[in-house]
Amino acid sequence: MLSYFKDYKIFAIVFAVISVIIVSLIYNTLNVYQPLPVYQPAMVSTELVDSTIQYKKKYHKIADFSLTNQNGKTVTQNDYKDKIYVADFFFTTCQTICPIMTNHMAEIQKEILNDDEVMLLSHSVTPKIDSVEQLKRYAIKKGVNDEKWNLVTGDKKEIYALARKSYLAVKDNGDGGPFDMVHTENFMLIDKKRQIRGFYDGTNANDIDKLLADIEILKQE
Repeated sequence: MLSYFKDYKIFAIVFAVISVIIVSLIYNTLNVYQPLPVYQPAMVSTELVDSTIQYKKKYHKIADFSLTNQNGKTVTQNDYKDKIYVADFFFTTCQTICPIMTNHMAEIQKEILNDDEVMLLSHSVTPKIDSVEQLKRYAIKKGVNDEKWNLVTGDKKEIYALARKSYLAVKDNGDGGPFDMVHTENFMLIDKKRQIRGFYDGTNANDIDKLLADIEILKQE
């Protein structure tokens, strides 16, 4: 009888060890690191993409740019070199989705405030209205940290080209006017290689949580 219980005890221990190993293997298999996609123009709705690149399937990157921020400083791609950043398009007089988007961008700013790898970039789609002075007033009102977040204005043609040929995020308003834009709620996550790695609804709190989680994934690359 004692021998039976001894054998049973050994069996139970071995079974428990094997069970732990199996559970660990299953857990690790289900939690394998999954890289974020690299978005190409062909993967995005054609209404957001310039017709010249709608069917491009590889090698897409954010183009060089030179714009002016809320402090009158020239901002270029060099200011975002080796950075992960979140980009969007807005205008300061927007009364619909922009306030929600800006508030969510401010929440992201809080989360990345001490993270040297991550920055923010907001482009005005009404650059004639959004002068440096206007952007500065808006930045102060919204609590923009100048070291982390640039609100930029500049040549309308350049911003239009960035929106539709680089960030794949803005609609043509369709009225035939040159470089007229209808911005969307999209936030774009850009990696250190200037590639688009995610699109998020800037008005949706759940999407903001996902964006923050995806930033952490990018930092592992």
